[in-house]
Amino acid sequence: MDAKAYLEILHVAERLKDTPRHCTTSNRRTESVAEHSWRVSLMALLLRHEFPEADIDRVIAMAVVHDLGECFTGDIPAFAKTQNDRDRESELFCDWVQSMPPEISADLAALYNEMEAQQTLESKLCKALDKLEALIQHNESPLDTWSENEYTLNKTYAYDTVAFSEWLLALRNEIQKETLAKLDCEG
Repeated sequence: MDAKAYLEILHVAERLKDTPRHCTTSNRRTESVAEHSWRVSLMALLLRHEFPEADIDRVIAMAVVHDLGECFTGDIPAFAKTQNDRDRESELFCDWVQSMPPEISADLAALYNEMEAQQTLESKLCKALDKLEALIQHNESPLDTWSENEYTLNKTYAYDTVAFSEWLLALRNEIQKETLAKLDCEG
């Protein structure tokens, strides 16, 4: 890949730094999609010893790219995202990936297809961490920044996604305890 093509990819990806998510940080600042993706990546890195059978470097790679489609569509909260929204995001991401140098295009397309298929341990881990990070961030943000439906959603979200792993289920349960404590304390 030449330097110009490399820079063009980075310039598009930079949009995630300016793409707000629907959640705030603990100091009430709207977080960016890039910040969310960074922490999903960190979460994966920290699980290397909990999931020795997984290719954690692949999970990290998935985490880094999992929301790149939002460069084109912005962030739509999971509870509001329709199938049409998902299809449009996928189409725009895939069009962008196809415009990249062949070796990079093949790498990113393979990661995307694996994430979409949800057949490998690595793709399941990435999806679970993506959802769990959102819950953790909500617990860290002030309660008055939550939308009305999140009071219920934070109690039920992602249990189905973590069901394949006892460790992730234990993490989800700890997050649940934090959610309930937050609701009791601030509610």
